[in-house]
Amino acid sequence: MRAQPELVSDLVFVGGGHAHALALRMLAMKPVAGLRITLISPSSHTPYSGMLPGLVAGHYTFEDAHIDLARLCQWAGVRFLEAEVTGLDPRNKILQLAGRPSVHYDLLSIDIGSQPELDSVPGARAFSVPVKPVAGLWRRWRELEDQLTAHSQMPRVAVVGGGAGSVELVLAMAHTLADKHVQFDLICGGDQILQGYNRGARAAAERALQDLNVNVQLSSRVDRVEEDALLLADGRRHPYDKLFWCTGAAAAPWVAASGLACDERGFLKINNALQSVDDPDVFAAGDIATQVEHPRPKAGVYAVRQGPVLAANLHASLMGSALREHRPQHRFLSLVSLGDRKAAADRGPFFASGEWVWRWKDRIDREFMGRFEALPAMPSGDPAQALPGALDPERKPHCGGCGAKVGARGLAATLSKLTLEFPGHSVPTGDDAAAIPAQGDQPLVQSIDLLRQMVSDPWLMGRIAANHALSDLYACGARPISALAAMTLPFARSSLLQRELEQILGGALHEFSRVDCLLSGGHSMQGSELQLGFTVNGQPMDPSRGLLPKRGVQPGDELVLTKPLGTGVLFAAQMSLLADGRQIRGAIDMMLQGNGRAAELALAHGARACTDITGFGLLGHLLEMLDETVSAQLCAEHVPSLPGARDHLAGGVRSSMHAANAEMMTAEVLPDPAAKRADGVSLLLDPQTSGGLLVALPAERAEAYCHSLHEAGYTQAIAIGKIEARGAASIRLS
Repeated sequence: MRAQPELVSDLVFVGGGHAHALALRMLAMKPVAGLRITLISPSSHTPYSGMLPGLVAGHYTFEDAHIDLARLCQWAGVRFLEAEVTGLDPRNKILQLAGRPSVHYDLLSIDIGSQPELDSVPGARAFSVPVKPVAGLWRRWRELEDQLTAHSQMPRVAVVGGGAGSVELVLAMAHTLADKHVQFDLICGGDQILQGYNRGARAAAERALQDLNVNVQLSSRVDRVEEDALLLADGRRHPYDKLFWCTGAAAAPWVAASGLACDERGFLKINNALQSVDDPDVFAAGDIATQVEHPRPKAGVYAVRQGPVLAANLHASLMGSALREHRPQHRFLSLVSLGDRKAAADRGPFFASGEWVWRWKDRIDREFMGRFEALPAMPSGDPAQALPGALDPERKPHCGGCGAKVGARGLAATLSKLTLEFPGHSVPTGDDAAAIPAQGDQPLVQSIDLLRQMVSDPWLMGRIAANHALSDLYACGARPISALAAMTLPFARSSLLQRELEQILGGALHEFSRVDCLLSGGHSMQGSELQLGFTVNGQPMDPSRGLLPKRGVQPGDELVLTKPLGTGVLFAAQMSLLADGRQIRGAIDMMLQGNGRAAELALAHGARACTDITGFGLLGHLLEMLDETVSAQLCAEHVPSLPGARDHLAGGVRSSMHAANAEMMTAEVLPDPAAKRADGVSLLLDPQTSGGLLVALPAERAEAYCHSLHEAGYTQAIAIGKIEARGAASIRLS
């Protein structure tokens, strides 16, 4: 029997820039056995800089101008971590992340762009909106757009800069708000805008600025920024209401702090193979890097040209073959948007401007973005190449006789490290069996829940699985005491297994420590895919009441749902590359919201019965609450849903368990024949992961309970129905 492929190396991409998006796409089409690829980015969507002015001007939608990194990674089989990198330790090959465990790598690539230089001018960082990183500009602009149009007097918007980025931005803003009586000022330190462009292109931009009544202030270097004014070098004071900063590029501080060679501005020095001049295991592209033999201005066109070479050299580095050299072009075509659907073209001494130039630019930009919208079918069959050891014919296949357990050394090292990070909630040597640290004579309650991998981020997967398991305790009014883990990790070398364990258990302990739950041990093994679950133990939150039953509803009770539905259909859509990354992020945020506080409030408001919404969907779990003496009436329109869930259901997307849930809804359960065809019934059948609570309580207390839930952060909690003394364990929809 042939040995199953084993993961042997981690390639980590930091940043979702243009070069990385292209490189990921190219590497996915030539898979390498034994390689695990991870992309780390602070956002699921990365903007294409060439379309950003058109987005602000209203010519493009958000989807037109952004690459959905989560979707790209889902297609490519790449792990996606929505996180911010704060540090790099190249000696130990570790990346520090904000608010979560560090990530190890074997090969690293950095493409995080640049940011405006804010610290050379006092007050700029405190009072301006930086144009870069561009991922945050759209959100800030939409917020400011609403504020600007609400001014009773003509507001003044200042843009500090003078290069192509600032000219395009101020023209786009002025075009969008042309009828809103907003004064735009372009504050330029030089004696002309678009330095380095030819006279014709500059003249076209100047005409566009004049046509949109943009006040251009040349030779106006800013010395200091105050809350409502710019203090210029010549002593003038220029008032503003909103300020955007679009000056020279600066590097993220953690790059230089890593100790790797950087230029005088903090940008990573790379050779012609796009490698760090200090470390052959670190590559970089885009604005964050300076190619020492061929320095070029910071412009997106260079990153796009670097993408194919970066992909080839990462592959070559992994396979031990020769690297290619990248020689950037000296001249490139520059296309500058002019606010409306016009643009100016500049290349050396030649220029052109007009609507046809904008159509030309639009076609180029859409062709680039089309590479990430219409993703091709993945290659089938065995990978053409494999890393050493991944398909070693001398290595025996993984057996089941040993339980396929994870090695003791890596497991012990992981638990020892996590015990230091989570003292009192983890033990250095976990056991398969452990004493439950119960107190007093209160009854113990125990539950177990397991999940297959649903998100590629192992830290998030650990958090979701922990919350999913704890939800069973909360549904019966119990507080958690202890937990045991049960997990299957994909076949991998011991070093990669330890990395995975640290992420998964670190995520779980992030949740367990918040609710004072001890992770006392468990069982781990290896298999073909990640599976994760926890056995959890608890005691009543309110000893005077004991445990909250699943059955116990009474006629007249109101039914309150604490969280929205839709995780099943959204992750089914993701598997088919139909879900937007923002929709998946919304589902993850919902799953990470624990049910503990909702359960405490339910007890405080006199709840009579409770269940959590998981695999059987809302209707299936509601049916478990009913007995032969009562029925339920639901208002399907009141049931809250996650963004995108209803749209995907309407489009025919279904989770694999949806059909089984529908089969439970017999004529006795749903006596109205039209009920199964009613709008919204599909949402009520959708299986959930780490879903909300369904609480039955006296009608006179439902409104107060919902109000308390809203204050506690369950913003979509709502009464969705009531219990009636008619029928027998049936559900009516209205």
